[in-house]
Amino acid sequence: MEKIRIGIVGYGNIGKGLETAIRNSSDMELVAVFTRRNPHEIRIKDQKAEVVSFSEAEKYRDSIDVIVLCTGSAKDLPVHGVQFAKMFNTVDSFDNHARIPEYLENVNKSALSSGKISIISIGWDPGLFSMIRMISNAVLENGKDYTFWGKGVSQGHSDAIRKVEGVKRGIQYTIPIESAVERVRRGENPTLKAGEKHVRECFVVCQEGADKNRIEYEIKNMPDYFAGYETIIHFISEEEFERNHTQMPHGGLVIRNGITGVEKLHNHTIEFSLKLESNAEFTSSVLLAYARAAFRMYKEGMKGAKTIFDVPVSYLSVKSRDELIKDLL
Repeated sequence: MEKIRIGIVGYGNIGKGLETAIRNSSDMELVAVFTRRNPHEIRIKDQKAEVVSFSEAEKYRDSIDVIVLCTGSAKDLPVHGVQFAKMFNTVDSFDNHARIPEYLENVNKSALSSGKISIISIGWDPGLFSMIRMISNAVLENGKDYTFWGKGVSQGHSDAIRKVEGVKRGIQYTIPIESAVERVRRGENPTLKAGEKHVRECFVVCQEGADKNRIEYEIKNMPDYFAGYETIIHFISEEEFERNHTQMPHGGLVIRNGITGVEKLHNHTIEFSLKLESNAEFTSSVLLAYARAAFRMYKEGMKGAKTIFDVPVSYLSVKSRDELIKDLL
């Protein structure tokens, strides 16, 4: 079997999860991990792969099939997505929903200039949840969508907290408001603002001498992440953080209530849910499946930036089309 040669950019939670996913994949191999840190300080599990500085990435253009970008959405991916698409086929998990159209356009220019393909905003939301919303809308054209996240750790929001000056460590839990979920499940179809569906709870370790009032203000008023939500912030010690907040559970659900019929109406509900023990490892597994798809699409001559809506579902699987039809259809 032809091995798909993978490169990882960034070696945080997602990067480490991706390395594990590659080890569990029969058709993948890790070639290199690219880092902004000193490569000699990074210890990876795969003894055959290299750890390389960002500045050396271009030297690997011919030895890597797909780069998976595992850096943060808040400030890193808007730069790295454009930068690496000029050299490689890429997959990323950019999760700032409001800015996806702008990001897609910027990455598309780079990917077209290099003749490569980039699949953006891959994970479970945006990602799998996006696909379910699209399918549900197509099946039940007359209806209403609801998405709830958590309770669990949002990697994008946690990364955004850590970008605030004076923050040493930070984590954010997204918590659904149960009364809102139950109203939706009962078919009431309420009109809910974002802040009426979720609470955001943050646990922050500050650097010594940091201004906690300023940090709290910046977090609570951060556009696209916390502004408009009830945001609860706890300042804690590093010991407490290490003891209670190093796991990464998450999950959520997508619900669409819709109707069919003309003279007699029938109500229908589509519900899709995830319960994840490790957000990072699950997200990494989704990214790797789409790296497989990116490789296949590139081989067929496709180029430019794509979203989850543009990728044939069968391209995600290690199985052939005939095997999928026999085993799963």
